[in-house]
Order: sequence, then structure tokens, then C-alpha cells
Amino acid sequence: MHMRLIATALFCVLSLPAVNPGQASEVQKEPGSVFRDCDICPEMVVIPAGSFTMGSDGRHKYERPSRQVTIAKPFALGVYEVTFDEWQSCFDEGGCPRVPDDHKWGRGRRPVMNITWFETQFFVKWLSKKTGHVYRLPSEAEWEYAARGGTTTEFWWGDEVGENLANCRDCKSQWSKKGSAPVGSFAANPFGLYDVHGNEWEWMEDCWNPDQKGAPTDGSPRFDGQCQYRVMRSGSWYYFSKNIRSAWRFKNDARVKSYGIGMRVLRELP
Repeated sequence: MHMRLIATALFCVLSLPAVNPGQASEVQKEPGSVFRDCDICPEMVVIPAGSFTMGSDGRHKYERPSRQVTIAKPFALGVYEVTFDEWQSCFDEGGCPRVPDDHKWGRGRRPVMNITWFETQFFVKWLSKKTGHVYRLPSEAEWEYAARGGTTTEFWWGDEVGENLANCRDCKSQWSKKGSAPVGSFAANPFGLYDVHGNEWEWMEDCWNPDQKGAPTDGSPRFDGQCQYRVMRSGSWYYFSKNIRSAWRFKNDARVKSYGIGMRVLRELP
């Protein structure tokens, strides 16, 4: 009888479904937790709800006026910029229309580039369909909040660009002025995000407006203004450090592709 109970218990244990620790359930998605919704999906980190001062009043006209923004619920953001490997998976499964040029810098874990804003929409739609969750580009408010990681300085590490802390023209890294760096080549910010300063510009969901007047204060994307242009954030390996600050915002035609422009994805949480 005793041996029968042991055998029964062992059978029950062996019959339990395997759990992938990287594919967290919704109840495990607490701020700071890292997960993937599938084996080939981008790694995501949960960003907590909160408030922050967006923009600045003195640095550049595009950043004015500064304003208080409150993001009422957590969301998940890509730990890294989307990589060539991840884009290749989208292409292989018929979700993305082409594989962009890498300028012979290498693919793999380098950030995908040479993608238009319109092409980013293929990628997020593929992820959304594949996982059953809502993926999209971040709003510029969500992006700046996450990039700052609770800081109020020019960069998440302070007010000076320093040396070898990011990939930009005057960042004094081995990739500066040469090209993109593999994602995660520098330290993560306090929210666990890599390359929020430099490496590749990141397309935002928002339509372009030349200032912050009338912008949403709840963190949502802005869909009024010049929608043939879309906001870009983070700066790139080619641009100077003033352009990679947390508050810096810029635009480009949504049809443009460049070796300096990539993307990062956001996943909405229930």
C-alpha cells in the first residue's frame, strides 16, 4: 500500500506540465520582473506605474513646456532594442515583409535598423498575433518615463555623458562614430533597460508636434499633429550626446529607413 502511494504520487509529479521560468504568468508580472511571451519573442521587463516630469523648459524648444505625466498602470518594455535575430523570426514566420540591410556590421544581437515606421507595425502585429497580447511601439511619454528610470538628470547616470557609458558620436566607446553595438553592451538603467541612450534611434507611436503643448498627461500616444512624421527617441551611434538625453525628441518621415533608426517594443499589461 505504501509503495502504491509513492508510485501514484510520482506519476502525478511526472504528469505535471513543464513550466518555462522565462514565460511568466500574469500574476508573476510584478515591476522589475523579466519575461518572454515565447521563445523567440523579445525579452521584456515590467515598468512600474508612476509620475514624472516630462521634457524640459530650458534645453530645447521641442522639449518645452515640461509637464507632469502620470502613468496609472504598469506596462512591459523591451529590455533591449529589437535585434536582427528577432526580426528574422518575424520574417521567417511571414510577419515581416523583408530583412533589412545590416551594412555588413553583423546581425544576430545587433539592433535591427533600416526599418521604416510602417515596417515596425508589421513586427508588433506579428508579436500580438503570436502571443495573444497587445504589443505596440511605446508612446514618447512611456519611453521617457522608462528611460529615466526614476532619475531627473540629463542621462540616467547623471548630467555628464562620461566615457564608454553609451554608443554615440562623443561617447568614447569602441563603436562611437563607427556603427551600432550589440544590444546590452553597456550598463542597464535603474528599470533594467539597455541602450536607452544612443545606439539606434527608436521609433515612437506618436505623431510629431514641434512642442509639448497640449500633449497627453496620462502617458498615452499623441495622434494629432503631423502624422506623416513620427517621433524618435534615444539618439544613435552617429549623433552627439546632446541628442541622446532623456528629454531629447526628434522626428523623421515615417517612410524613412536609416542605419541609425531601429525600434523597441511595449507590451500592455492587464
